[in-house]
Amino acid sequence: MKITLNNRKETFDTGPLTVSEILDRKSFRFKMLVVKLNGELIPKENYPSTPVKEGDNLDIIHLISGG
Repeated sequence: MKITLNNRKETFDTGPLTVSEILDRKSFRFKMLVVKLNGELIPKENYPSTPVKEGDNLDIIHLISGG
């Protein structure tokens, strides 16, 4: 499966995968993440049930707080 992840082409050996599975495979373990799939914001509770399919555009943004 080929997708665009954070503006980079990525290839996974299987597909479709869920958002949670991609976060796990790419080792995104930050507590504060914003995930957009094809421009649509995905709520955290929907990560395990949201499929990412061939050709999709996935943006994963790590939020950092501080001053």
